[in-house]
Amino acid sequence: MCLSIPSKVVSIDEDNVATVETLGVSRRVSLDLIAEPVAVGEYVLIHVGYAMEKIDTKFALESIEIYRQIAKDMQSGEISADEGDAGLSAMQAAANEPNAKEKA
Repeated sequence: MCLSIPSKVVSIDEDNVATVETLGVSRRVSLDLIAEPVAVGEYVLIHVGYAMEKIDTKFALESIEIYRQIAKDMQSGEISADEGDAGLSAMQAAANEPNAKEKA
């Protein structure tokens, strides 16, 4: 299973490369695969160094909170790794639903 955690764009340079923050970790990613313009402060989903999709801020923040809660519950032993994986899979499936960004 691949999981893409929303990343906030904190800067964009002249080569269409953004610095993004993902759960407190900064990295540089290419924006070349996204057709629509991306601005500082917006959220993207990234994979292997490329931003793949721009997503709605509300949806991004809700997804980050769900991810943090699942990670916390797994760490504390409240849920098993299998249950955590199931929760993350459900979150990913919801993100892939048509119009998911508008529903969030």
